[in-house]
Amino acid sequence: MKISDQAREFIWDCERGLNEAFRRIDAVEAVVQARVLASFQEHQVAARHFAPSTGYGYDDIGRDTLDLVFAGAVQAEAALVRPHFVNGTHAIFLALAGLAEPGDQILTITGRPYDTLEEAIGIRGNAPQSLRRFGIGFEQVPLRTDGEIDLDTVMQLLQERPRRIVYVQRSRGYGWRNSLRPDQMQKAFSQIMACAPDSVIVVDNCYGEFTCAQEPTAFGAHILAGSLIKNPGGGLAPTGGYVAGRADLVERIAQRLTVPGMGREVGSYAGDYRPFYQGLFLAPHTVAQCVKSAVLFARLFERLGMETLPASTAVRSDIIQSVRFSSAEQLIRFCQSVQAASPVDSFAVPQPWDMPGYADQVIMAAGTFVQGATTELSADGPVCPPYTAYLQGALTYAHGRIAAMLAYDALQAVQ
Repeated sequence: MKISDQAREFIWDCERGLNEAFRRIDAVEAVVQARVLASFQEHQVAARHFAPSTGYGYDDIGRDTLDLVFAGAVQAEAALVRPHFVNGTHAIFLALAGLAEPGDQILTITGRPYDTLEEAIGIRGNAPQSLRRFGIGFEQVPLRTDGEIDLDTVMQLLQERPRRIVYVQRSRGYGWRNSLRPDQMQKAFSQIMACAPDSVIVVDNCYGEFTCAQEPTAFGAHILAGSLIKNPGGGLAPTGGYVAGRADLVERIAQRLTVPGMGREVGSYAGDYRPFYQGLFLAPHTVAQCVKSAVLFARLFERLGMETLPASTAVRSDIIQSVRFSSAEQLIRFCQSVQAASPVDSFAVPQPWDMPGYADQVIMAAGTFVQGATTELSADGPVCPPYTAYLQGALTYAHGRIAAMLAYDALQAVQ
């Protein structure tokens, strides 16, 4: 790994103006860490909770206590935290499938959902078990051009015909927009419940956990869903996902996760629960390291004259940093520099490929200990105009700084 003196000096200079942003991040970490610790203590986590289980998984104290601790951490009544979820999309789909019934309409108020969810819902492709195949409709309201939720249109649609489920994507996905701020969620959720009190608000919480002092449940969301190889796994959870929120709704989703009549009472795990507990405990700090790294990259891109979102001075509510390059070559070289900065597979050179679930070729840099983990340093993006890359992760800020230096050198070589 070779870093030029110019790159070191450039990144050190970028850091000089970031003290205020870093103080905000530290303040959020302190609040969230205290809440997570309190939940561990309230439920008296002990070494016995780390032990595996087999067979049906009846009376699995590790599984059941992890649910309780996680629920407290995300300000929910109940949670399903399971290694059986294969990714965040699986958890989100299960939440929607567990709550919706044939004939229901799902209304999304943040525009088109993340790419991998499109086929699961049935708005793209013809997957045999999509929600559309079960008679569940889907309607979307795009965000306004200023990034705000179009509440006038949402209220009009809810008044015309109440929807059972209102779906919210907190983070940007592969979209050029800011993630939702707490004040935006609070305003939208209060108006939705005043207009349609029987609606259930489901939030795709991926990439957003622990980036703010409060979770969407504190603002009125009924269900959160996400991945354990993102923020709440703290870089240690080896797999899995979660659903958390109102207790009766979580139980309904549990019936779909396993078998009606059995729900959350079954499901063993022959591995060690310790990484899930330890990862959750470390997650507030790990997420803070990710956010600091994203802020540094934003400042780097700004100094190089590139378009970034969010800006380095912005208050953040997810761990993603997006940047637009002027060419496919810049996008590819940037992702390759991130791979070169990785502790795992640093020798690999990523290339664009046809990734399942995506409409365009994608290039992905992910030299991670846990495959697909986004609290570990990674970058990806569709190789098509406007050549936008999405950067996330860094288990330590020191690692993020090294990666920024390598990215500077790589981008200077193609300018």
